[in-house]
Amino acid sequence: MARDLTKRREAPAPALGPKQTLRYWWNQLTSMRTALVLLFLLAIAAIPGSIVPQSSINPIKVDQFIANNPELGAFYEKVGMFHVYTSPWFSAIYLLLFISLIGCIIPRVVVYTKALRAEPVPTPKRLTRLKNHRTAQVEGSNDEALTRARTWLRRHRYRVGGSSNAAGDNTLSAERGYLREAGNLVFHISLILVLIGVATGSLYGYRGGAIVVVGQGFANVATQYDDMTSGARFETSDLPPFQIQVNDFDAQFEIGPVQTGAARVFRADVTVVDEPGADPRHELLEVNHPVKIGSTQVHLLGHGYAPVVTVRDGDGNVAWSGPVVFLPQDGNFTSLGVIKAFDAKPERLAFQATFLPTANIEQMGMFSQFPAPIRPVLAVNAFHGPPRDETGLPENVYSLNTDGLTQFTDGDDLWRKALEPGESVDLPDGQGSISFDRVERWVQLQISSTPGLEATGLAIALAVTGLCFSLFIRPRRLFVRVRDDGTVEVAGLDRADARLGLDGEVDALTAATTGHETEDRSGSPDEPDESTEGDPEYGEPHPTDN
Repeated sequence: MARDLTKRREAPAPALGPKQTLRYWWNQLTSMRTALVLLFLLAIAAIPGSIVPQSSINPIKVDQFIANNPELGAFYEKVGMFHVYTSPWFSAIYLLLFISLIGCIIPRVVVYTKALRAEPVPTPKRLTRLKNHRTAQVEGSNDEALTRARTWLRRHRYRVGGSSNAAGDNTLSAERGYLREAGNLVFHISLILVLIGVATGSLYGYRGGAIVVVGQGFANVATQYDDMTSGARFETSDLPPFQIQVNDFDAQFEIGPVQTGAARVFRADVTVVDEPGADPRHELLEVNHPVKIGSTQVHLLGHGYAPVVTVRDGDGNVAWSGPVVFLPQDGNFTSLGVIKAFDAKPERLAFQATFLPTANIEQMGMFSQFPAPIRPVLAVNAFHGPPRDETGLPENVYSLNTDGLTQFTDGDDLWRKALEPGESVDLPDGQGSISFDRVERWVQLQISSTPGLEATGLAIALAVTGLCFSLFIRPRRLFVRVRDDGTVEVAGLDRADARLGLDGEVDALTAATTGHETEDRSGSPDEPDESTEGDPEYGEPHPTDN
């Protein structure tokens, strides 16, 4: 069978060496397309951080998620879903985006710098091929016409270049809109600054929470925090030594028929001492209005009730006395808490309790009708058990381990009592008593410091400014040719998608150059329907075009 010699066999591509392979992958990584893909991947990778509970924000919810979903929780723990923003895969995308942006911007800065120093592109040989084109006759000398054109262009912030040829033609080439590319560069450089600011805050920042009962204080030391997370480069010795005293707390709720019980006012009166020996200052702490102490911000996150109880043991001694923090369970602040009096004699005592700010006790159960303390009731269940050896291991103050404890009974029923403020009740078998003295409030404070936050905000503002420059500045070119016979040709080329105002500028430049009406040839049917920017005789593309 004859072989078809007309078909060409494609030569195999030459194998790339190590240097060429590295250059190829570097070019791929530093392309704008790759940067956009990485930015999109970073946005997708951040989604699990807003859906799955995070250890750095709410470790209690993380523990609850793992307890409710053991298999899924174990998988999430392996892949870093509970600490998304510090996981290896999120950090890899973050670093690749950082490198891609730097590698993409540096060459563009070099090209843009050269473009600023370069002359505008030469005037095309055939201006009639441009859609926005005018011809007219010059009044006066050609030099005067060129002077008038150059004056008009500079008054309208054009950079002007010119030339002449052997045929006696004199040309002007003018361009403006250089700040459009500057806006693009500012936008991308600002993205890098935002990444640096976020990374700085993640490495050197910290955030923690503390529940403080009204009338008590908080000192900014690690042992005072209920929970605390910090960056890899943060040290607890870096904590600023300030103190906050919570003097009073005011919470007001809607009492009208519409949105009954909705929050209206949350504010705490606090006294702040910035550092040892400094004069105290009074501040009003409200939601979304934090107190600033240097670079640290103190936010008001939540509040609740802390019933003050006194527990006496069987020997008549006080085994516990003071406010107990109860955690709200619903919008009406039905709250649960635990009271532990393990030092009681002859047996240790413990209580599981429910606090109802505005109690409604029915056969179907107990609940609060309103979040304000209008009719407060403390319902308690009591436990007792033999003394135990102290292990030194920390325990959750909001839950009770009933191992080794027995609930008190009242005949055939379990012992339960509902107390109002000022009431006291004896425990069965002379084991002691418990009294509900009064109700205090507690507030939840979030103390945080994010270094680089101001710089990040400034970078975002610069990015928006650069984006506005790139969107609203129209790069535009105007050309003027004055022939030896006194004929002037004026043409314009808009390098942006929108060509609004180009016709007007061409007309105005023609009028300024000639001093009389122009002959409008922009609609001639024999002219091409688009700019000829790619035509070699119309000048090489400007370095800032891409």
